[in-house]
Amino acid sequence: MSEAQDRLEIKFRLTDGSDIGPKSFLVVTSIASLKEYIIAQWPKEKGNIPRTIKDVKLISAGRILENNRTVGECRSPLCDIPSGVMTMHVVVQPPPMEKEYSVVSRQSHYCYPPNLPLSLRPRIPKTCCSVVSELCLLMALASSFAAVQVNVPPADCAVGTALFSRPPVCVNFSNKPGGLKPLNSLKLRRRDVGLARRSDKFTRSSRSFRIRCEAAAGGRITQTEFTEMAWQAIVASPEVAKENKHQIVETEHLMKALLEQKNGLARRIFSKAGVDNTRLLEATDKYIQRQPKVIGESAGSMLGRDLEGLIQRAREYKKEFGDSYISVEHLVLGFTQDNRFGKQLFKDFQLSPKMLKDAVQAIRGHQTVIDQDPEGKYEALEKYGKDLTAMARAGKLDPVIGRDDEIRRCIQILSRRTKNNPVLIGEPGVGKTAISEGLAQRIVQGDVPQALMNRRLISLDMGALIAGAKYRGEFEDRLKAVLKEVTDSDGQIILFIDEIHTVVGAGATNGAMDAGNLLKPMLGRGELRCIGATTLDEYRKYIEKDPALERRFQQVYVDQPTVEDTVSILRGLRERYELHHGVRISDSALVEAAILSDRYISGRFLPDKAIDLVDEAAAKLKMEITSKPTALDEINRAVLKLEMERLSLTNDTDKASKDRLNRLEAELSLLKQRQAELTEQWEHEKTVMTRIQSIKEEQAEREYDLNRAAELKYGSLNSLQRQLETAEKELDEYMRSGKSMLREEVTGNDIAEIVSKWTGIPVSKLQQSEREKLLHLEQELHKRVVGQDPAVTAVAEAIQRSRAGLSDPHRPIASFMFMGPTGVGKTELAKALASYLFNTEEALVRIDMSEYMEKHAVSRLIGAPPGYVGYEEGGQLTETVRRRPYAVILFDEIEKAHSDVFNVFLQILDDGRVTDSQGRTVSFTNTVIIMTSNVGSQYILNTEDDEAPKEMAYETIKRRVMEAARSIFRPEFMNRVDEYIVFQPLDRDQISSIVRLQLERVQKRIADRKMKIQVSDAAVQLLGSLGYDPNYGARPVKRVIQQYVENELAKGILRGDFKDEDSVLIDTEVTAFSNGQLPQQKLVFRKLGSGSDISSESREPFPQTT
Repeated sequence: MSEAQDRLEIKFRLTDGSDIGPKSFLVVTSIASLKEYIIAQWPKEKGNIPRTIKDVKLISAGRILENNRTVGECRSPLCDIPSGVMTMHVVVQPPPMEKEYSVVSRQSHYCYPPNLPLSLRPRIPKTCCSVVSELCLLMALASSFAAVQVNVPPADCAVGTALFSRPPVCVNFSNKPGGLKPLNSLKLRRRDVGLARRSDKFTRSSRSFRIRCEAAAGGRITQTEFTEMAWQAIVASPEVAKENKHQIVETEHLMKALLEQKNGLARRIFSKAGVDNTRLLEATDKYIQRQPKVIGESAGSMLGRDLEGLIQRAREYKKEFGDSYISVEHLVLGFTQDNRFGKQLFKDFQLSPKMLKDAVQAIRGHQTVIDQDPEGKYEALEKYGKDLTAMARAGKLDPVIGRDDEIRRCIQILSRRTKNNPVLIGEPGVGKTAISEGLAQRIVQGDVPQALMNRRLISLDMGALIAGAKYRGEFEDRLKAVLKEVTDSDGQIILFIDEIHTVVGAGATNGAMDAGNLLKPMLGRGELRCIGATTLDEYRKYIEKDPALERRFQQVYVDQPTVEDTVSILRGLRERYELHHGVRISDSALVEAAILSDRYISGRFLPDKAIDLVDEAAAKLKMEITSKPTALDEINRAVLKLEMERLSLTNDTDKASKDRLNRLEAELSLLKQRQAELTEQWEHEKTVMTRIQSIKEEQAEREYDLNRAAELKYGSLNSLQRQLETAEKELDEYMRSGKSMLREEVTGNDIAEIVSKWTGIPVSKLQQSEREKLLHLEQELHKRVVGQDPAVTAVAEAIQRSRAGLSDPHRPIASFMFMGPTGVGKTELAKALASYLFNTEEALVRIDMSEYMEKHAVSRLIGAPPGYVGYEEGGQLTETVRRRPYAVILFDEIEKAHSDVFNVFLQILDDGRVTDSQGRTVSFTNTVIIMTSNVGSQYILNTEDDEAPKEMAYETIKRRVMEAARSIFRPEFMNRVDEYIVFQPLDRDQISSIVRLQLERVQKRIADRKMKIQVSDAAVQLLGSLGYDPNYGARPVKRVIQQYVENELAKGILRGDFKDEDSVLIDTEVTAFSNGQLPQQKLVFRKLGSGSDISSESREPFPQTT
């Protein structure tokens, strides 16, 4: 009895012969319900209420079963039941009584109503069937926690009187046991057995649909005779009735269920007949609300006679149409003969049977219902396609400019007798789809040959065609329905399939054809005129591999438009984007978008990337008008951050926190003042711009108000014009002052800012501060690189040429070969340049060429070839530049790479591009390429003529180094490098300058402790002499400072000699030795007093530990 859905039939009798409750039969739904009923009905005089059902046994034809095994025989007269009907023997043992008996009738798959009392058995069959039907109905309505109580009439009582004077009642229990579910839907079927067994048995059903079926009804409603959508409406009808508390399910409930189906066929039929579905649904709801309601759980339980008649008429329409299943249109047509609801509804909406039949015929066409999903094949083109000619007629398509040759070529191919199918092939974003839209606009305008006049161009959505095709063959059915509509149109429909390569293999399963094979016969015979569009790579990958499909299409190649053509296209689209964003777009912005996108955005194609630039720039401007401008938003966030920091520091009492809090208060005060000024300015500008826009809208409305033309001509219109001029003048004054936060016109600088955000390349117009910074670039680099004036000058001039727009757009910004011994500043100069351009040294792309000493290592730069491990990952060089096109690339120690690696550099240095292993072109035109080499270092270090002038000595060294380089590098490689720079060895004075730079870095590292270090000139000279080595350059300086400065500072801090906020003097002292030894210098560290400098030491020196 574990299944909660099993219906039980119980009769109780105590051992003393008395009954529990009134004399009745009880129909319950579970053992838990039985327990609840026993507890509720237990007489108090019988003692304690039983809490357990102690023993449960199944009895079948007198045999006692346990786990389907016979364990004994039942001698009770109650077991006189035919084989096949099982009874359950329940033993209840409450104290002090010995036993309680009850009989439960049950069968595994069928649930029977209770056996009729003996007093009813000799009655006529009609009466018996009526009694059984009432019991069946109550059983279907009873919940899992209810029982049906049927009063037993006396033997001498008339049956009719007993039935209607004391009808069966449903008893609900207050304590509902958990985990029980109500019985699922049931259907009734007549059983031809003896009179005593003449009843309709309940069968299980997977559909939640309950109906009443009298014994004489004959037949039943089954899912197998309906289509899926029609059956969903039939099943939903009782739920509609139940929601509205109607006992009988009628035609109005079915109508509401049909109209509430998403994308349902009924809505399409009524729309085709000229009826507003929203109004039709409202009228149906009003009719439903007027019907009487019932109280209780009997709502939605019986099938009305009108609905039965409608279903029968639907069967007749099915035969008339020659269909195999009852579909939605059959049900809709059945409403035409409904004398109650349908007649009134059609009269209100002036619908006739002929109008509905015509609408059904227009949607169905010549199709026949041969499966359970025919509705998905009706009007397949409307469902899976988009009518481009209708959109062009409504003005919803963007204008197409500059594609006249391609459109004319498509028209020429479409006019052929056979194989009249052009396929547009081109890179993504060049305008293939726009060509089809241009053709649709020409058809609407009549600018086509007679063969294409009044034709419909429909774009087929392959994604919608495939989506939701769950069963095998469903996709093919949908596609065949689309093709049938096209062929039935007799050439009036031209199909456009974007991304046509998707039809190859679409829908293909084991033993099924793909969409391409379904199209081939129609394409070859000329029955289907189709325009396809795909990219070069996908055409080669999919279409060319199927020669039978390829020969049915004629290729039309679509090239990328030139910059001039792109400007023309943008000018044609400007009005659409101005209306969408509500801003003006200047012509200079359109020109900048075409030029800058062509130069700086690689990997995409015109005009798509230029259009996206204009679109995003206009969106940015609109966003600043409708929301807070960027400057104000940044200040608001900065204020919020400082306020949170102030709140955190309020409870701290240490001196450092208090100092920080004081500085923070001052900074916060300035920011809030600036915030208030910007907010006030923004509000004022926003008010002026809103007033201008409202005046323009009112002006436009009044210009079209023809009824008041005379009044407006001389009165209100002139007043609006004066108000508009005043507001625009006020706004222009803000614009000219340079303080304006809001603008309503997109300029070329806005386009440049978007390009900079996309690529990281600074292409925006130079501000005055950046001009000054570029002019002093050489001095900035000299602060980090000491003693290499020719190299610093060459690098600074290359960057200045690039930012001024004078560099070659088809080559890298500059390419240098830094040659010299180790430690003279080659890598340091590259780091300094990256730090200037990107404000961080991490932006330097450094590639150590010592890792590319093997021949096969070249694949690491541009990616492994197909079939090798790592092919999908790309190359280290190409992937880095693709993601960061504006970068400083350092190839360190390039002479150590394999000779084959230099072949990759030939295209990079000459044309500024390289093709990676996956066929993608990577642009290096916005990179600075620096190569370092130690070739010829021996000539730099071993200078024979020390007395020659410095300039002559440098030229001699450079000539020797270049000769050494020519012996290693090939001429075609050397000829592509812009400039060779030979770094000179560092002298003692330059080493001393480097010592000061390194000590400044030490000062930055201890700034967190608020300590300061001061270094005397003598200490600098001593550290310089200790770190000077001509063979190693400046690298020993770092080791010397670490050994003699950083280590001693660390020990002093750990000993407590130096504390936070102390000032430390690093000086030298001379140590005198006896025994004739020479005096020596050593570093000493002294702590200075507050406000002291080098000349005023406040303490004895802390000697340097040795």
